[in-house]
Amino acid sequence: MPGSEVLCVGEVLWDALPAGLFLGGAPFNVACHLRAAGVPVAMVSRVGADRLGEEALRRAAWYGVATDLVQVDPALPTGFVRVTLEPSGDAEYEIIAPVAWDAIAPSDALLGRAAEARAIVFGSLAQRSAVTRATIERLWDTDAPLVFDVGLRPPFDDRDVVRRSLRRAAIVKLTGEELRRLAAWFDLPGGAAPAARTADLLPTVTALAETFGCGTVCVTRGREGAALWRDGRWTEHAGFEVEVRDTVGSGDAFLAVLLAGLLSGAEDRVLLQHASLIGAYVATQSGAVPADQPAASVPAPVPGRKPPAPRRGR
Repeated sequence: MPGSEVLCVGEVLWDALPAGLFLGGAPFNVACHLRAAGVPVAMVSRVGADRLGEEALRRAAWYGVATDLVQVDPALPTGFVRVTLEPSGDAEYEIIAPVAWDAIAPSDALLGRAAEARAIVFGSLAQRSAVTRATIERLWDTDAPLVFDVGLRPPFDDRDVVRRSLRRAAIVKLTGEELRRLAAWFDLPGGAAPAARTADLLPTVTALAETFGCGTVCVTRGREGAALWRDGRWTEHAGFEVEVRDTVGSGDAFLAVLLAGLLSGAEDRVLLQHASLIGAYVATQSGAVPADQPAASVPAPVPGRKPPAPRRGR
């Protein structure tokens, strides 16, 4: 539906966890959880002409995610990641390259949909290749709010890619560790040591937002909760205590519900609570998009509060 759908751009891949193969990729996970929240969404990616690619498309359709903008590569395989879990449930990733999502190409259909999108979600990992990076940058020339999920994944964490993305983004989501990395990269306050409390992040987040012109910055800290900077307002949530099975995709679920709330004009405190709740739930399950995933509730809008205004990058 023109003007109502969100485009999620980047990697579709299979996470090889000890419990089995799980379909994922940060933008794909966000797309699935957005759809569960009732937001029309289309995935922009590329899969191989193989069995894993066929199954990815089949499952995406089952989740209600539009796949007509997912390309099929005749040579490169579908994305694949080997995931190692620590006793805490935290994950380490071995991301195979090159794969199909390294070759996402522009098309008239894609550019047309981007021009009418409600928002465009993208990250840094898919920009590891020149082809996909160029396509993503073409999508920045739109009036839709650009949502940058930083998602640093060594050895594909590129400072210049992050700098360019931050300059164009209206909404930024990152972890506390990623915030510290960005502070060191861009000479922001707070880059020397991890902050002991969520409130201690405020000077760094404020500097990040003001340096790059971002209207909304959200920082997730796992068990220590999350914080939201929105047009100068600072809101914190302490998080939820849960028994963690694995953390794969919990931040993506968080971002999806956060974005759904922002687009609906929800009050900061309520949307941060809802995002933290769905992120905590996913951490109790195997994989990024649990098969029995409940519909993620979207906070009601606050009277007089408008969704984030589109912002062209500089």
